[in-house]
Amino acid sequence: MSAATSTAAVRPLTEADRGGAAAVIAAAFGDEGSAIVDLWADVVARGLDRAQLVAVDGDEVVGHVGLSHGWLDARSELLDILVLSPLSVAPDRQRTGIGAALLAAAVEEAARLGAPVVVLEGDPGYYARHGWQPASSYGIEAPSPRIPRPAFQVVALPGHEPWMTGRVVYRDVWWEHDATGLRDPLLAQVEFNLPD
Repeated sequence: MSAATSTAAVRPLTEADRGGAAAVIAAAFGDEGSAIVDLWADVVARGLDRAQLVAVDGDEVVGHVGLSHGWLDARSELLDILVLSPLSVAPDRQRTGIGAALLAAAVEEAARLGAPVVVLEGDPGYYARHGWQPASSYGIEAPSPRIPRPAFQVVALPGHEPWMTGRVVYRDVWWEHDATGLRDPLLAQVEFNLPD
């Protein structure tokens, strides 16, 4: 599809969508696609997913986004938050508005679920256009120094209060799959290209 916008509808994932969603995730992440599919399957198997949304065009899944459980280790208490990952759009449907529609729907769902914030790791240029801000601007720290500071982003939801600051704690599944931040040589390359 070469149009600037998409006609895909966003809705909750159904059992019938699982295969299509896995295919979209694998295709969207290229060489790392199968590892991301395995990670997300493990998140789901452990009951850590809080929402999965798909973009569909007719019966075809063309996009997927997942929200899973995490914590914010604030000074006064450990808060339940949501982690947005993965966001996937079929390669031939990228740049058509599907990613933006999935992001908006995921934020709406996170607010409905009562989360104070949603965090993610990703391209700050892309996500800033959709209302995401550096997590550090809210006093929220990444769970690992391997996450470049500009890439760790947040959307504050209606339940957020100013005292909700601290370090994000990912569930074990993210660490077990080594899916937190970047590793060298890619980390060094990204850090080298960051502005001072």
